[in-house]
Amino acid sequence: MTSLKDVAKLAGVSLMTVSRALNNPEKLSKSTYDVVKKAIDELGYVPNFAAQNIRGVAGKTIGVLSLGTATTPFSVEILLAIEKTVRKYGWHSYVINTFENDEAELEQAVEQLISHRPNAIIIARNGLKKVKVPAKLRQYPIVLANCVTDDVEVASYIPDDFHGQQAIGELLVKKGYKKALFLHIPRNYIATKARKEGFEQAFFAKQTDQSAVKIDHFFMEDDGEDYFTGAKPLIDLLQRHKKLDYDVIVCGNDRIAFVAYQLLLQQGYRIPEDIAVTGYDNMVGITHLFLPSLTTVQLPHYEMGEQAALHLIEERNSTETVLIHCPVIIGQSC
Repeated sequence: MTSLKDVAKLAGVSLMTVSRALNNPEKLSKSTYDVVKKAIDELGYVPNFAAQNIRGVAGKTIGVLSLGTATTPFSVEILLAIEKTVRKYGWHSYVINTFENDEAELEQAVEQLISHRPNAIIIARNGLKKVKVPAKLRQYPIVLANCVTDDVEVASYIPDDFHGQQAIGELLVKKGYKKALFLHIPRNYIATKARKEGFEQAFFAKQTDQSAVKIDHFFMEDDGEDYFTGAKPLIDLLQRHKKLDYDVIVCGNDRIAFVAYQLLLQQGYRIPEDIAVTGYDNMVGITHLFLPSLTTVQLPHYEMGEQAALHLIEERNSTETVLIHCPVIIGQSC
């Protein structure tokens, strides 16, 4: 492996000059910098940022405690955004992935995170929930992405689920829908309450004939992850009734919508001619893989990661929860 000494020998300069070229190039003349840069390129030298941190040289590193984010397809964009953003500003980042329900593994991940001597910490989660901030991390500047906490006063960047679902409600009213079956994600999720309130506000307030409006809500069990069961109320209704008394099925996420599509098409319903369907999340850009394409809401995973990184890079002082816009993705399902 090429070392700093190899670069200095090829460039004909001291180790200190090579170090300055890497960390403080403005302190060198252009001609000296160009000579060192040429040697670095020829040798393919890659700086050891971990070692630089130990010596206190790099000083611009963000450690990311990923709570399932790296292993969940539709939330991994949080990590992609962090990586791209820190790189753009000349910072560095590294990710330690773990799961908060395994205390031993979480403690080990925290120790590993600290061992790299970060300057700041981002805690990112694969789904919006309240998290515990490990005590050993509270000495660092911290920001949260897609999670909140009661442990310490820190900034959190999370989806604006109220207005995301409100926008779906307004769209449905505009298109003339009046009878909604809402198949929610678990009741105890933070997003569930916000989405329910946002939808009801739009669906009731915007209707000209309030007496004709109907919303029936069904919730998954607390902390449930089997989204097939999220569509179970629809299964029961299809078994009991020859014709559904709804003109739209509002699904708590795209996975529930996926099951709803299959159930409806299996029973001979046409989407959207007989009944409309909407989703939420736009999981890995899945809306266009539905036939017909699914109207859904985009969770702002990339934007949450980007803003969390910028919060630390720009040294923002806010400790508030910041709601990130969730845009509606228009499909042909309503």
